[in-house]
Amino acid sequence: MFDRLYLPALALAAVAAVAFASIWPQGLGDRSPAPFGSTPLQRTPAMQAAMQREALSQQRRGAQQKAAIRDMQSQALAPSQ
Repeated sequence: MFDRLYLPALALAAVAAVAFASIWPQGLGDRSPAPFGSTPLQRTPAMQAAMQREALSQQRRGAQQKAAIRDMQSQALAPSQ
């Protein structure tokens, strides 16, 4: 008897969860369907510029670290006296 109530309620909850997920704003990802949601945060021009600045600074930091390692290796192989 309990299964006659439980399983349809579980199926209804699953359908409701899928329906709710299809219209809920997607956060930082893609936009929800037309009447729902707003422009995702990562697609705003200010955030795009900030992400580009961060990527460039990481590239510069990586290049500096590689140069420092190269200098340390060259000094270890041929120390100057």
